[in-house]
Amino acid sequence: MSDSISTLAELKAASQTPTAARNRLTYLFDEGKFTELDAYAAAGDSLAGVITAFGYVEGNPVYAFSQDVTVKDGALTEAQAKKIAKVYDLAAKTGVPVVGIFDSYGADVSDGSKALNAYGELLMWTSNLSGVVPQIAVVAGTCAGCAAMLAESADFTVIAKDAELYVAPNANIKNSAENAAENGTAAVVCEDDKSAVEAAKSILTKLPQNNLSPVPMYEFADPTEAVGDDADGIAKAVCDGDSVTELNAEYGKASYTALATLGGAAVGVVATNKTGDKLTSADCSKIARFVRTCDAYAIPVVTFVDTEGFKADDNTEAYGAVKDMAKLCHAYAEATTIKLAVVTGKAYGPAFIALAGKGSNADLSFALDTAVISALAPVTAVEFLQHDELKGASDLTAARNALADKFAKENASSAVAAKNGCVDGIIAKNEIRQTLMDSIEVMAGKRISRLPKKHSNIQL
Repeated sequence: MSDSISTLAELKAASQTPTAARNRLTYLFDEGKFTELDAYAAAGDSLAGVITAFGYVEGNPVYAFSQDVTVKDGALTEAQAKKIAKVYDLAAKTGVPVVGIFDSYGADVSDGSKALNAYGELLMWTSNLSGVVPQIAVVAGTCAGCAAMLAESADFTVIAKDAELYVAPNANIKNSAENAAENGTAAVVCEDDKSAVEAAKSILTKLPQNNLSPVPMYEFADPTEAVGDDADGIAKAVCDGDSVTELNAEYGKASYTALATLGGAAVGVVATNKTGDKLTSADCSKIARFVRTCDAYAIPVVTFVDTEGFKADDNTEAYGAVKDMAKLCHAYAEATTIKLAVVTGKAYGPAFIALAGKGSNADLSFALDTAVISALAPVTAVEFLQHDELKGASDLTAARNALADKFAKENASSAVAAKNGCVDGIIAKNEIRQTLMDSIEVMAGKRISRLPKKHSNIQL
């Protein structure tokens, strides 16, 4: 592209030059069609370095911007910021989602303080729109400096495998995308920019247009799988066929979060048995963030509980993981969207209270007939309550386990939990899907008010 353009003919030619930035917008919008905004806006002798547009995604309007790395390496100028700010402003006025496609090495240093002010304005915009309209960030190339903070302020960040996302470069981090997935910065890592944009579309179609719109409804196919025991197997067997999109798969690996549809309606799915491990600080942060995102757009949250609880070791205490556990509890308790829980396995103490407990957390809570719900892990309960019965045992471990099994059956069964009002019903595996669909339908008119306040003070 020419470094100096001035005539209308040159502006037209420059604005219509095929680039990766333009191609990425065709991946996003239906039939590759979109209406460009401010196509001739320039920064000095060059175009602004970003393409802004609106179009339709699965028939619903969406605004988008795509940074053009062929213009000054995509550097953010005041002109570029004004184009992006206009997209945010239009989104605020119309209640339409925004997709930002990032490919820039940072601010234009020749713009100096203007670029700093521009970034400040954009960060204000994305913050003000947070929880009002869905925002999806696609990191298609380099996303550095303040742009990284802008991208990470979105509801979900999708990154291409060879892209980079950082505030300041770090020579010790060799794979930026992989690292972003492992630390929870990126919700999805894709093979290339095209698949990253397509992943963003998949997420977007499961979100409402804005915080006042109903959740999207779709034609659906029944699941073809039987309900398994692991998180992914449960989600895919309960939710509509081919509707499950897992998010943050590489972060907080004991837990599972996904967007899906159930009976054609969008839902958020949380499960705690992706692995057999206890929940870590990362798991708590992952689930809390996901629940708050779903709550912002009134997407029902379905939680499948099967965990022995929170991890407890020296590192857990040293790192102050109790803050993240409190954050998880706060996220569920504060959420006013529909919250349903199914205890599919173990649910002990604080984990049950936080994820499936009645009152502050679950509107309706169910348990499989094989579930174990207890204030303490059965083995721990036996040590406290029946320690004398272990004296003189020739095989202490076998004796302890036998007592623990007996305790689980007699004192911690789903029947006992139901009798004590801890759960609303006991169901079989093949009843989970219909029970949840019926529960969402009956809870559709849920209304709840909180005490007047500026905002809650959640642990971060």
